[in-house]
This record gives sequence, structure tokens and C-alpha cells, in this order.
Amino acid sequence: MTQSPISLFSVLFKIFILFLPLVHNGQELPGLKNLEGSWMGSLNVGAIELKLVMNISFTASDSALVTFDSPDQGVNNIPTSKVIFTGDSLLVESNLLQGKFSGSFMPELNTIRGIWTQRTISLPLTFNKTDKKTVLNRPQEPRPPFPYKEEAVFFPNLFAGIELSGALTLPEGDGPFPAVVLVTGSGPQNKDEELMGHKPFLVLSDYLTRLGFAVLRYDDRGTGKSKGAFETATTFDFAGDAEAAMEFLKKHPAIDTSKIGIIGHSEGGVIASIIASRRADVGFIVLMAAPGLPGEQILLLQSALIRKSQGTDDQTIEKENKLAETLYTILKKNPDNGKAEKLIREQIARFDKKYAGDTCYHPLSEEALTGQIHVLTSPWFRCFLTLDPEVYLSKVSCNVLAMIGSLDIQVPMSENLKAIESALIVGGNPNYEMVELPGLNHLFQKAQTGNPAEYAKIEETLSPQALEVIGSWMKKR
Repeated sequence: MTQSPISLFSVLFKIFILFLPLVHNGQELPGLKNLEGSWMGSLNVGAIELKLVMNISFTASDSALVTFDSPDQGVNNIPTSKVIFTGDSLLVESNLLQGKFSGSFMPELNTIRGIWTQRTISLPLTFNKTDKKTVLNRPQEPRPPFPYKEEAVFFPNLFAGIELSGALTLPEGDGPFPAVVLVTGSGPQNKDEELMGHKPFLVLSDYLTRLGFAVLRYDDRGTGKSKGAFETATTFDFAGDAEAAMEFLKKHPAIDTSKIGIIGHSEGGVIASIIASRRADVGFIVLMAAPGLPGEQILLLQSALIRKSQGTDDQTIEKENKLAETLYTILKKNPDNGKAEKLIREQIARFDKKYAGDTCYHPLSEEALTGQIHVLTSPWFRCFLTLDPEVYLSKVSCNVLAMIGSLDIQVPMSENLKAIESALIVGGNPNYEMVELPGLNHLFQKAQTGNPAEYAKIEETLSPQALEVIGSWMKKR
């Protein structure tokens, strides 16, 4: 065995996005002067490596100012709420991140070595002194002035009793314009679908608006300026939010209400299919790397491919997926979270005991295990585990464009395009197009392997080829 079962629980496309900064008050910590400057470290979160920078500076009155940057996620100056430096021991907490770093300064190595804890996950973290400020190069990000208008908008999801916030871009002219709603993938994301230092929906909305389409993108519930709770919501709740976005467009005077479609990325594609299966007023849907297979199959396939891309042997992958199948069965048979947790802990304890003699096997810590169980028993995961896109795709009658990159190892291309096409055929819908995009990953970037660890390192946000496929297809329809 090469790794603990933490790899089993990588939730589909979920990336924990850091939030916007607030002002931090100075603290009297004169001993911290020895650490003044910027310190760079890396967190290995499953298949993804996230850089974290700790900045230590002082005011004119010698009050310490300590902030964090997350370069890969494009977030800087994240405030801290507590800083304690005693001897060589350093504790830095951030209420905003619900995280803390606890470590020791090693002057002979000029490093600070310790543990990063966020929510219920603990990871080793070593900071090294750096003189360079990390700046991400994202050449595709649009810059003003723009040849179109952008409106900040707010609209209600009346059923959920929440208000959602977003941006509507309108082409030049009076309209009415054909329009599209952009729906993000899994995990809490803002209206630009910002992740790993990229803003895919900002690039996509700019491209489509320049082609003559009105584009509405919005913050996920509980994210950015949108209200509501994200952590208790399921895929079907997010579908309700996307429908609320459609209703907003239908009432906007500049929109051609007979030509409103939905573009969904990843889980957003499933949401687009759900809405199109029950509404005749959806003009078209574009499925960007959308699953066609049931949730459990996607999770097992994704886990195996990511682990393989990390060099894990086939025997280990088979053992891990067998355990995952057992845990998924427990979840499906036990709706009560308390009972499910008890059975999951028992199963993992047996797994730990079985491989205790393997020197390469490292069991999960209690904190990490508790965090993973929290994810597994969440409403979203329980919903996604049994969700079958075929049920909804077979009821879609509007025009459908489904596109997946050949290097996508989160939603593998051949298996999912085949499943999507099969569902549309079963439903008798001839109005579809399946597109395979060679060399592109799950984010539609030109990639080398498709491993999520590459996402932040690639400068390209959205392949021009992918943009052209979407734009030309939409203009024809």
C-alpha cells in the first residue's frame, strides 16, 4: 500500500475556495521581528498542490501584521485573528479560513516547519523564506474597457427564500438578445467560477457577449454576495438556483425570452440537464465536462485515474476502490448519519488493522477521518452518490452540445460522452452534438497529463478551441 484511504474521499471537483480578505489589526509581538518577510509553503491536498504564503510585517509602532496569500487561488491579504510567538514556536490562526498553522522556526535551515489545520483536516506544512511575490500570469483574463455593458444584479430563489447575486453582461445595442445562464461545477464558487487562480466563467462570458449573447453568471448560494447555506444544499437545490436565474432573465427587457439556454460545467452540466428535463422553455444546453455516468461510478473511476496518474500501482487502486464501494454501500443503506458513521469507522478500523504491517501505509489521523466522514455523510455527497444523469438526459428535447477533453480524468471523456449520447438516443432526441477535444483537461486547458495538480500551473484558462466550439454551435442555433 502506498497511501492511506484519504484518496478514496476526494469529492468530485470539490476545491475549498478561500474567501475575500478583511482588515487585520496589529499585534505587539517584538520577537517576531526575526521572521519579518514572506514565507512560502505548499499543501498537498489529494492530487492538488496549493501554495500558501505567510506575510509578516510591522507598522511604524512595531505592531505585527500577519496575513496569508493563496496564489493558486488568486487570493491575497487574508487576515489572521491570533498570532503567538514564544521561543521558536509560532501559532497563527485565521478565523476567516477556519484554519491555523502551528510550527517551529528552525534558524539553521531558515524554515518554519509545522502543521496546517483547516476545519477538521490536518496537513504537514513547511514554510521557506522567499524574496519573490508570487504573481499568476493569466493572459486570457479580460481587461476593460469592454465593448459591452455589465450590470450587477440580484434575484430571488423564492422557493428557497434566498437572494442570489451575479453579473449580467449585455452586448452593444438595444436587443432583445439571446441569453445564457452559466452554472458552476461542484464546490462553493463565485460568479467567475474562480478556482486554482483561474476565472473560466469570466473568460467565457466575455467571449460570448462579444459574439452577441447576454450572459448571466452568479455566485453560488452562500458564496460571494449570494445568501443561503452552501454546505447543506444538494444538486437539486443548486438546480433551483439556476432556475431562479432563468426566471430573472425572462423578466429582463433586453432579453429574447424565446432564446434562453444554460451552460453548465461539470456538476453544472447535470444541473442543466435536470432543468431542461422539466422545462420546455430551455432553448439549449451546453454540457462542459458533464457526467453521464451515475455518481458512484464517476467517483470510483475518477479516484482510480487520479491515483494512476500519481504512479499508484493497479493492486493498490483496486484495494482502495473496493473499500470505497463498501463505504458507499453503507451510506446507501443507512440514511441515519450516526449509524452510518459508526459502520464507516468500523470498516476503516478493519482496513487499518489489515494493512498495519505495511510500512508504506499511513492510517488517517482522527481529525482527518472525522473530516472525511463529515464529507461522506453530507447532504450533497449522499445526493450525488446515487444521482443518475441518464434519468434527466433521456427527458431532454432541446438542442444539446456535450464536450469533454481527452485528458479529463475527473470526468473521463469516452465513458461519459457515450453515456450522454445513449441517454439522448433513448429519449428520442436527435438534436445533439458530441465533441471530443484532444489534449484538454477537465478545465478545458491544454494540458500534459490532465492531473488536477496541473490546473494552477497552466497559464491558459480556457482553450480557444473550446471557446470556438461553444460560440459557433450557439450562433448556428
